[in-house]
Amino acid sequence: MKNFRYGTDKLTIGTAMALTRGRLHGTLSAKDRHKIDRSESFVKDIVAHNEVVYGINTGFGPLCDTIISPRDTANLQHNLLKSHAVGVGNPIPSPIAKTMMIIKAQALAQGYSGIQLRTLERIIWMAEQDIIPVVPAQGSVGASGDLAPLSHLFLPLIGLGQVHYKGDIVPAKEVLQARGMPPLQLAPKEGLALINGTQFIAAHAVHGLYRMYNVLEAADIIGAMSLEGLMGSYKPFDARLHQIRPFPGNQLVAHRLWQLLQPSEIANSHPDCGRVQDPYSLRCMPQVHGASRAAWLHLKELTEIEINAVTDNPIILGPHDTISGGNFHGQPLAIALDYATVGAAELGNIADRRCYLTIEGRYGLPKLLIKNAGLNSGFMIPQYTAAALVSENKTLCFPASADSIPTSLGQEDHVSMGSISGRKLNKVIDHLEYILAIELLYATQAMDFRRPLRSSEVLEACHALVRRQVSFASRDRIFSNDINALQKLISSGRFVQEANQAAETHNQPLTQTGYDAFNIS
Repeated sequence: MKNFRYGTDKLTIGTAMALTRGRLHGTLSAKDRHKIDRSESFVKDIVAHNEVVYGINTGFGPLCDTIISPRDTANLQHNLLKSHAVGVGNPIPSPIAKTMMIIKAQALAQGYSGIQLRTLERIIWMAEQDIIPVVPAQGSVGASGDLAPLSHLFLPLIGLGQVHYKGDIVPAKEVLQARGMPPLQLAPKEGLALINGTQFIAAHAVHGLYRMYNVLEAADIIGAMSLEGLMGSYKPFDARLHQIRPFPGNQLVAHRLWQLLQPSEIANSHPDCGRVQDPYSLRCMPQVHGASRAAWLHLKELTEIEINAVTDNPIILGPHDTISGGNFHGQPLAIALDYATVGAAELGNIADRRCYLTIEGRYGLPKLLIKNAGLNSGFMIPQYTAAALVSENKTLCFPASADSIPTSLGQEDHVSMGSISGRKLNKVIDHLEYILAIELLYATQAMDFRRPLRSSEVLEACHALVRRQVSFASRDRIFSNDINALQKLISSGRFVQEANQAAETHNQPLTQTGYDAFNIS
């Protein structure tokens, strides 16, 4: 197992997910330990000299003018965690909570937060041991950082709150006592360093990016299968067309679709069919899928800045050198998350249109994709589900970042609502996986009506994988079982993996040189 050095190595979306999944091991170097100790010494010096610094020896938010005595500065930090742990709703998935710990560790390890080394070591140890705090989903406005969720995330450090452990939710104190880890006594500034920050927003962005990458890849493949089932043309994916409107996302998708359809007996069986041009949902896949890739890329670039940034407050720059600023404000990610949410929703919007085309009874396909329509409703109703999910996604596209409700008695008079943006992106992707599963169900059925003609080796490999999960439908059955099976196939990454392996085997690379930024690393 490889090691990742917090504070020294750069977090990427890929490394953050690898740490979350236990494929990387997180450590601290001697150099980083020295930086952390040095930063803590600056805080101790501030307290010893009775220098007034926000959050170290003052109250918080609108109480920033209230001076706290030296003997109460430690209690101040414990009170902060307890009073700010006001989250409500269902817990976020434990992998996202673990990613929050990882991103916070990366920020604290840089030596600008004034925490104790043992506090950071405890966070890293808990993440490595999969002792993951229970964090309610709602309660952050994304401005002074994600105060409520981060408070819940770090209650276990002082023996409070609950944790996910070995498949159960249990009191944190019980688990830590059983592991010989007594509660920590927080020092001045530590509570504020722990709960100021954008780690809730950023962790949702990391998981959203990772999942959206998978559905972007799947959407191209499933779209190509739909095109084959509908006997569409691959000419709109000619690289020459996209060289004269050179949006990188469009060019990448066009290349992928071209590769996916080469060579194909189906595609080459109708050169003189008389169809002048295909509907937009087929021939405009590079433009629409490509725009969604551009939204994904923008969020990726900003998220990889954020997960390597220091986002608490105040920042300890040196001896008696502190700045009380606004690095905790979530606006930089909030807007990009809303943009990516629209990008993800549009993938579902166009996929539903391809579903509708497939059941219309055009282009030589039977109406509702079944031979005995009438006695059988065939594939009529799965498209209703797709339409319902597409509509729900549209309601989730209202930008949370367009709203701001002042908090903290007006001290925090502009907030980002980025935590809502991050949750909405992941909810839209939840729905999108089912929409794509329905399109995959339709596309595979449509391709079967083109037999004995075969598609490309890559698409035939994907078709065969689906058929190992879901059989051809010659009569009505409970299609929700099929939809759920295909959603799992897509969400697990197995579907995209099958396509990539087939492409590699047959020397038909689906990635294009010069487009590395669009990859997960």
